[in-house]
Amino acid sequence: MNLLLIETATSVCSVALAQDGRIVASRTSHEPNAHSTQLPLFVKELMAVARPDAVCVSAGPGSYTGLRIGVSTAKGICYALNIPLLSVPTLLSMACLYYRQHPDYRGLVCSMIDARRMECYTMIVDVNQNILRDTHADVFDASADSQLSTFNSQLDRGEVTFIGDGAGKTRDLLGVHPNARYDGDFCIGAEGLLPLAEEKLRKGEVEDVAYFEPFYLKDFVAKKSVVHGLREGER
Repeated sequence: MNLLLIETATSVCSVALAQDGRIVASRTSHEPNAHSTQLPLFVKELMAVARPDAVCVSAGPGSYTGLRIGVSTAKGICYALNIPLLSVPTLLSMACLYYRQHPDYRGLVCSMIDARRMECYTMIVDVNQNILRDTHADVFDASADSQLSTFNSQLDRGEVTFIGDGAGKTRDLLGVHPNARYDGDFCIGAEGLLPLAEEKLRKGEVEDVAYFEPFYLKDFVAKKSVVHGLREGER
């Protein structure tokens, strides 16, 4: 069984090919705003290694543009080859990857994706891949909407490791707690999708190629276009 795994929910563009439960090839780019150019190249290179029997894509939340590019690419491959489409929550795949990389760790993992300003997409997962707190868009500041108390309550009960590109936002606020851990070396990657994708394939939990959409969590808000030199009435 060959699985093509696509991760584009953040600034990292990552693609991996798994054969019978083992990653045999992968490509990753950290170049910002390059998903549209890097992803087709990576997919072409890995599909030259083996024809996939199914494709799994990171479902979000995360970057609106990154998710659109990843899902559109995955759907196109599945449609062209008439193979199943699978999806895995991005934050869950991050936590699962961290546990695979640290098999002796028994604390909790809080996956965090930067959602701009002082907001992060978060999920808390235990060592058995149970979701203790499902996906939220959390604010971390002194405002009334801040979720600091929620995370401090979790830290009071035991060790929590914060990972992802949003974790740095909370370090000054939560990092003072003795049970808070931060792993700045962790990097999101397509290989994190593999165990969850295999489980979904075994259960027959496939997506509808025609209608599947990423999990954005928040509505996309386009910025107003401004052309310098034009008066307001000419825009």
